[in-house]
Amino acid sequence: MAVELVIYDIGNVLIEWQPEQYYDRVIGQERREAMFAEVDLHGMNDLVDRGADFRETVYACAEEYSQWRDEIRQWHDNWIELAQPAIDHSVRLLRALRAKGFPVQALTNFGIGSFAVGETHYPFLKEFDKRHISGHMQVIKPDPRIYEMVEESCGFPPEGILFVDDRADNIAAAEARGWQGHLFEGPQGWADRLVAEGLLSAKEAI
Repeated sequence: MAVELVIYDIGNVLIEWQPEQYYDRVIGQERREAMFAEVDLHGMNDLVDRGADFRETVYACAEEYSQWRDEIRQWHDNWIELAQPAIDHSVRLLRALRAKGFPVQALTNFGIGSFAVGETHYPFLKEFDKRHISGHMQVIKPDPRIYEMVEESCGFPPEGILFVDDRADNIAAAEARGWQGHLFEGPQGWADRLVAEGLLSAKEAI
């Protein structure tokens, strides 16, 4: 079926999301590896992505692992430094689709509070026709329920959706519901896919 709607993931598709790189810069790789081995920081972040309060969740984790208190609090206090930079070519592709009037939505594992911070730094996060934010939905990818919720509200049939995400498990869950998927491994591959689908010309996809 022809593509009728493009749905973007955000982290590592439009914005780099590599918290380990931030901590490597500020505390060094050795200390970062020790902290991540001791503290499930990505699990903590999953709670935020499911709708838990951003600051309260991070600060509670910091108190539980008080030997890492200052470092863990930076996940909240310096969050925008963990979520950078924008992936410029991907942003251009998003805007090229929008310029042609093609429907573009977002489906992302993102906390309510952290997304609000992200919006202040990345204006393109406001440029989707509709945004499906896990924190508000209280379920995260790749749970099948989140895709079902998108189908209920997006206004397009599953077979007409082209979903781009950087995680294979998220793509597999979408494809299991009949969506078309693209595993993001870099913006050029995504550009090539959009051209192959006839959504953008080669010039528009630069």
